[in-house]
Order: sequence, then C-alpha cells, then structure tokens
Amino acid sequence: MSQENVAVVREQFEAPNRRDFARPMADWADDIEVVETIEGNIRSGTYAGREAVGEFFGAWFRAFRSVHFELLEIRDGGDSVAVAARHRPQGKYSGIDATEDFFYEYRLCGGKIVRITIHQSWSEALEAAGLRE
Repeated sequence: MSQENVAVVREQFEAPNRRDFARPMADWADDIEVVETIEGNIRSGTYAGREAVGEFFGAWFRAFRSVHFELLEIRDGGDSVAVAARHRPQGKYSGIDATEDFFYEYRLCGGKIVRITIHQSWSEALEAAGLRE
C-alpha cells in the first residue's frame, strides 16, 4: 500500500500544477485535518473536515495569480509520507514571483489522506513520518 500512498500524495502537488484544484480533494478522508505548525504564521492551527481544509487551501491559492509546485523529495514511511516541496507562487496583484520550500507529513489510511502536517523543517517532517535523514 505504501507505493500507492506515495502516488496519492504526489497527485496532491501535480493536480494543482495542471490547474485541477478539485482533484486532490478526491483523496481526502471526510475527517481530514491540516495542522499548520510554522511559528509566527497567522494561519497556524488545526483545520478539521473537508470544508475547513478546502477553505484553508483555497484561500491560499486565491491569494496568488498562479502557483507551481516542484517536489524536491518524497519519502515513503508506510502510512505516512514525508514531502519537501518548493512552492513558486506569483503575486496576484504585484506579479512578483516568490519561492519558498515547505515540508509536510501526509498520514493516510485506506488510501485516503487523513492528516496533513506542515512542518518548519525537513528533519521535523521526516521524524513525524517515522523516517530519518
């Protein structure tokens, strides 16, 4: 199942690159949670349920003219998958290109994403997924 989990997580980044924003939601469990752990971020906290998680990501995408994701590394931890991704958004009004790396732990059950945790560092994401650098 873990290679299938990696494929599910990979699609979470590839679908928005194709401007298919609805596709990732098909892989979310009804009780999905997103946990934003980055200190000082005004969006830090826990978002629970499909509607809240959809709004969390939707608000982020709506803040930009365009966004492209580059997967830097993806590591299989069985029921968890660690992801290092480079986000390349373009400012909605300014048109300015920005680049920032984000680190995730995706937890899956039965092929559905049940929790996405956004971490400060790659080492934190790996640890959360039960992996080592």
